[in-house]
Amino acid sequence: MSPVPTVDHPSSAADSPSGSASLKIVTESAGDRTVVVVSGEIDIDSEQAVRRALRLALARSPGGLDLDLAGVGFCDCAGLNVLLSVRAIALADGKTLRVRAAGAGVERLFALTGTSSLFGHAPGPAATDGVVAGSSHGHSPTTHDLMEENGVSDEAEELRVEVVQLKRAMLTRPVIDLARGVLMASFGLSREDAWSVLVDVSQRTNTKLHQLAEELVDSVNGAPLPEQLQQRISTAVAEISRPA
Repeated sequence: MSPVPTVDHPSSAADSPSGSASLKIVTESAGDRTVVVVSGEIDIDSEQAVRRALRLALARSPGGLDLDLAGVGFCDCAGLNVLLSVRAIALADGKTLRVRAAGAGVERLFALTGTSSLFGHAPGPAATDGVVAGSSHGHSPTTHDLMEENGVSDEAEELRVEVVQLKRAMLTRPVIDLARGVLMASFGLSREDAWSVLVDVSQRTNTKLHQLAEELVDSVNGAPLPEQLQQRISTAVAEISRPA
């Protein structure tokens, strides 16, 4: 297997306040296919870099891509959406996108969203604990096989992406609701205003929403809240409480 150029996307602490690990993508030719080894984190901060790298590798590969995601420590719905969209491009070109290895976080996300089979990936036992096969996407194996044979329309892919996003939201909803309660109790905000403050602080500090929520909830139990977040929360609350 002869290596082709490596694509590195370093992410320093300054570039990623949320502490994302550096992203590294290495591609290697393997006959008519290309193996892509990804390590680091695939999230909203790195999704564009991953998308560009995979589309470039796909364009150069006659048969498609084999992904090695064993070194991916974190992957959220943004990363999964990248895989789904590149898969759709591959199918349209008569190619395939397969996942031949995945880390525990990726396995768990595949299991919760019922998307393992879309990438020809057999999940490990730990990923399927408590998950009923086929229940998360609502199709019997026969129906799914027919969909695979006939390809998936753009509309179907868009719907699947929306479902994935909803399921991801369900996973993080409890702690986000708790964080909203903290803001409501601390500053006398309505549910809507507390949500607006969370979104504002998340965007302006480049902190993932669920991570921000976890830090807020932990602060109630005595954990120190980073000064940057304290200042932004105070500013956001002042702005939203200001008379129109």
